[in-house]
Amino acid sequence: MTAFDLFTIGHSNNPAERFVDLLRGADVSVVADVRSTPASRFCPWFSATNLAPRLQQQGMDYQAFGDSLGGRPRDPALYSGGVADYEAMAERPAFRAGLDRLLQVAAGRRVCLMCSEREPLDCHRCLLVTRALAERGLSIGHILQDGTIESQPDTEARLLALGGTEDDLFAPGHAEALAAAYRRRAAAVAYRTPRRKAAASPAQRRR
Repeated sequence: MTAFDLFTIGHSNNPAERFVDLLRGADVSVVADVRSTPASRFCPWFSATNLAPRLQQQGMDYQAFGDSLGGRPRDPALYSGGVADYEAMAERPAFRAGLDRLLQVAAGRRVCLMCSEREPLDCHRCLLVTRALAERGLSIGHILQDGTIESQPDTEARLLALGGTEDDLFAPGHAEALAAAYRRRAAAVAYRTPRRKAAASPAQRRR
């Protein structure tokens, strides 16, 4: 297995046993939950109150990081047009402090970031968190649903391909093209604030 500093995984709708098997396949010892709300109505076994003791039974620790590394910020200033602004979030001291705390945990243990989305390119764990970690020089592996592990550069190659851009690390403007690809993808999949319903007119309220 290629040496990775950190892993990520999306729990999706996996059975709990399958999820644990995926973690074992990467020798994970700590699950770092980066969900803003660590609960699931559709898969309650992934709610923190159920997941933490299950992981403990398997010799793995559970740690919550959603307050600093979550994808649904509470601050209205971190939204642009109602869409979570990952670039603005990455500049916040609380986010950087969350990364620092995560790296302290990962210094001596195999950590896997967990969110809910199956596909890394649909999730802030990749588009926000591991992008920032890779910029710090860390090697990231995304655990996919078939058990294979995709490196961050390979994930970024798929990201570029979504926009029809060839993946050439040494091409002029590569960094700019990659940043633009991240921006487009984030705008498409980042959390959106719910639209408020317009107030009903007196006539509508009588219906």
